[in-house]
Amino acid sequence: MNAERLLEVYEQISEAPEAIARLRRFVLDLAVRGKLVEQDAEDEPASVQCERIAAAKARLDIKERKAKRRLVDPSLTEVSFDLPAGWADARFADLVRVVNGRAYKKPELLSEGTPVLRVGNLFTSDHWYYSDLELEEDKYCDKGDLIYAWSASFGPFIWDGPRVIYHYHIWKLPLFSEDDLSKRYIFLFLQQKTREIKDAGHGISMIHMTKEKMEQLVVPLPPLAEQHRIVAKVDELMALCDRLEEARKTREEVRDKLTAASLARLTAPETTAQAEPAKVGTGFASGPATSEDNFPTHAAFALEALPALTTRPDQIKTLRQTILNLAVRGKLVEQETADEPASKMLERIGTLPPPARYKKRSPELVPGDCGLSINKPHLAIPNGWLWVPLVQVARLESGHTPSRNRPDWWDGDVPWMGLVDARAHNNGRIFETIQHTNDEGLSNSAARLLPAGTVCFSRTASVGYVVIMGRSMATSQDFVNWVPTEAISSEWLQLVMIAERPAIPRFSKGAVHQTIYYPAWLSMHVALPPLAEQHRIVAKVDALMALYDRLEAALTTTDSTRTRLLEALLHEALEPAAPPAMEATE
Repeated sequence: MNAERLLEVYEQISEAPEAIARLRRFVLDLAVRGKLVEQDAEDEPASVQCERIAAAKARLDIKERKAKRRLVDPSLTEVSFDLPAGWADARFADLVRVVNGRAYKKPELLSEGTPVLRVGNLFTSDHWYYSDLELEEDKYCDKGDLIYAWSASFGPFIWDGPRVIYHYHIWKLPLFSEDDLSKRYIFLFLQQKTREIKDAGHGISMIHMTKEKMEQLVVPLPPLAEQHRIVAKVDELMALCDRLEEARKTREEVRDKLTAASLARLTAPETTAQAEPAKVGTGFASGPATSEDNFPTHAAFALEALPALTTRPDQIKTLRQTILNLAVRGKLVEQETADEPASKMLERIGTLPPPARYKKRSPELVPGDCGLSINKPHLAIPNGWLWVPLVQVARLESGHTPSRNRPDWWDGDVPWMGLVDARAHNNGRIFETIQHTNDEGLSNSAARLLPAGTVCFSRTASVGYVVIMGRSMATSQDFVNWVPTEAISSEWLQLVMIAERPAIPRFSKGAVHQTIYYPAWLSMHVALPPLAEQHRIVAKVDALMALYDRLEAALTTTDSTRTRLLEALLHEALEPAAPPAMEATE
């Protein structure tokens, strides 16, 4: 296995999560193992360089700190692979000084003077403090200095800014001999080792690196000439990774823009004032000829192209919401001229009388996105559809909790649904609940036994769970419950409520806990298609959701496969080559 093999299969793994990040780590792993560039027998061995570095260290009269009596971490003090010819292993403290920065009290930090480099300035912060103190030269950092942040997101840097005083959460790392050691190679080694330490969890407490462990690090040291070749090769490959990353980013941006444009075009709202009578078979109220008349073409393109543009499991959520939006706006299936219009249906079967609290309904108009609205909206709907008060086509029922102080009212045979049950069965049907009450509990509380087919919506605390009762049961007061009449199917009402989840914040009130109060529900209007069309839409949505379930599973499996392939290839690349098999001799 070699790098060429990896590049051969790159297209198969480039879409794997964090593929480029893993390739960067792979380059650094190869670099410090001597597998990135060819060795040259003419290079001066690293052991000779180490002797000169030791002499330079001795001339600086560096006093060794007395080591504390602690267990030595083998992963820090031993090289886990065979060193190439000419390489040497060297203790970090024998190559580099680890110099502490300076701690500051708040009064010492000013708005002008010499900048004080803190860890935040290395990563995210552009806010600077300053100091006017005169310090020894070791406490200053100049452009080109190798430094290491040992707290927060610890790691190495080569400082590229002006002269600064570095904070005590940063070490400066001057080499004992820059003539015998490449600063850039040490920087690459620290990048690789830091990642290894983070991945293994060593040396981290509140996410930091200790000075003692830093000095224990063992450095796989190549000959100086090879150090320079490695640095040059790493720079070349990191630039390639930059280009690959940029290409992937551009590819994702194009996909996302095309997807967003397609979805926006499909879900753009029309208003009643702009809409003209629907054409039979179009499935929507038409607007200007240059816009709405082309909707079937746009829809056909989008529904065929979007799965191909979807390459990540997280993108499926947007596709699902788009399908729901189209469904509830009458743009997913064609209208049938034989369908009885919703208005005629209501004339035939009648509507429910206003509930007792109907006078307390909300007077404000709060339209949803597609199928629900507090009071009647100015949103266009297809021919044969009707905006109708929800209380006219479904009976409003509240829930209640029998007293917890009466254990004899619990553990009976009447299922009682709470929020935990709704979360577990969200968007589906519920046949069993965690808790049960009994006839006594129902008789002595406002809880009601509701029939199968009741649509339950969690209206407070966790707002937005929607389930259909698969059998008779009661619910807590956290739900608003709707018992449909013949005019509206349970599945259609659930579908509309699921599609309107993005509008929930508009329907809700409350500074801390959001709640959709009963005055809003009493004024809630629903888009009502002909009953036959309700069933066709629900069936189409079910089929598309099943398709997206398979697509999501396939994308998840593909991501997993790509990740496993990438990991296997990198592992193979880092393993030492097996010696050739010897032929048997007589």
